[in-house]
Order: sequence, then structure tokens, then C-alpha cells
Amino acid sequence: MAKTLGYMVTWTTYGTWLQGDERGYVQKGKILGENPKLKKANIDSMPRNEVRLDKKQKEIVKEAILKEAEKAGKRILALAVCSNHVHIVLRYDGKPIEKAVGRLKDTARVALQLGGFIGRVWARGFDNRYCFDEKSLKNRIDYVQKHER
Repeated sequence: MAKTLGYMVTWTTYGTWLQGDERGYVQKGKILGENPKLKKANIDSMPRNEVRLDKKQKEIVKEAILKEAEKAGKRILALAVCSNHVHIVLRYDGKPIEKAVGRLKDTARVALQLGGFIGRVWARGFDNRYCFDEKSLKNRIDYVQKHER
């Protein structure tokens, strides 16, 4: 079995990438295609508007994630905070990824709330891509760095 070197995680802001989206979507690790009826049903059931982070909010999220990762001993290899999603490439440390991502999402949410944000910030869950060799790790880092610009 290949050794895990790292992983890229992605999570979205609330309401910005729904099931049925024309860009596709991930459910239980499987990539699924467009489904307009499903997307409309999801939009109609949303109790509030989608969340898009502005420049100041993106900086708050980035700073909070970097500080929390350092505090938790997580090594971030690449980080991009966009208006509707976050990408992070982390060095694998043998600990459950769910806990690490939950901690980073919570920390960023609290930082935004301290800055005056009200309401739900993140969609549930996250997408995870493991990197088992240096080439895949480098490709994920490059992908995230392109989003940083």
C-alpha cells in the first residue's frame, strides 16, 4: 500500500455549490453530473442566501486557518481562500482528517463572527484528495497556488 504524503481538502461557503450544480458535485466521494431539478430543489429549500466572502473576510479566514494550523501542529503546504471556497494542502500526519478540517472550519467561522459576520458560513462536509506520491502532492500544491492569485 502506498504511503500517504499529504492531502488536499476543499470546502465551500454556504449555498454556493449545491447538489445538481452544472459544474458537477461530489457526494460520498463520487463525482456526479448536473441535475437541474435537484439544484432547484436545493435552492428552494435554502433558508438564507448563499455566502460569498469579501476581501476582508477572506483575509480573516486565511489568518485564522494559519494560526490554528500552527497551534495544532499541522503543516500547510498551500492555502487559498476564495470568495466561495477554501483549498488547503496539508502534510499527512497520521491523525484523522475529519477532526483537522472541522477544527479549521470552526476556527475560521468563529474569527468571522468576531469580525461581525452573522449566520452560517460553510456548507456541510468537505472534499478530500489524498496524495500518495510527490508528483500528485506537487500537482495539488500547484493547483491551490493558482487559486491564491
